[in-house]
Amino acid sequence: MLFISLAWIFPAQAMPESFADLAAAQADAVVNISTTQHVQQGPQGLPPGFGFPQGSPFEGFNDLFRNMPRQQQDKHSLGTGFVISADGYVVTNNHVVDGADEIIVRLSDRRELTAEVIGLDKKRDIALLKVKAKDLPVVKLGSSHKLKVGEWVMAIGSPFGFDHSVSAGIVSALGRSLPSENYVPFIQTDVAIN
Repeated sequence: MLFISLAWIFPAQAMPESFADLAAAQADAVVNISTTQHVQQGPQGLPPGFGFPQGSPFEGFNDLFRNMPRQQQDKHSLGTGFVISADGYVVTNNHVVDGADEIIVRLSDRRELTAEVIGLDKKRDIALLKVKAKDLPVVKLGSSHKLKVGEWVMAIGSPFGFDHSVSAGIVSALGRSLPSENYVPFIQTDVAIN
């Protein structure tokens, strides 16, 4: 999801009358991402020590189980992301693309482009992708260092293949200490993620 701070448009203390203009201005830079992972499934043969005893009338089944081929099954995932540069760099979540064999980025104009993973950050759940394209619409990025608790934020996404889901809320907190981590610089918000 793309979180957009509204502080540069609206005063922090006033709720905006509408988010429609901001959503329309950023919508073309939001993309849908679908992935495919090829997974081998099925029997892998008999583990050592298992099988029918030698001389058993069922002994012939041992070879049958050992030689059964594994089958490929495709696992699919859907997510959302946004374009950060006109020459095709896209940010999404790590969990959407991690382990994917094929990644397709669908733009707002319905073009579908194959993407490659440039970098992954599992801890922050961020991934950077690259598609071959030019003159793409780019999201306007701000500075999270200027963000304050209580400011209005809006989330725009394209989850589950749906076009442009928009929701709004406020910044609840900046940064957290988690049980398994020292400190994480995450922005906590009450925005409903659809």
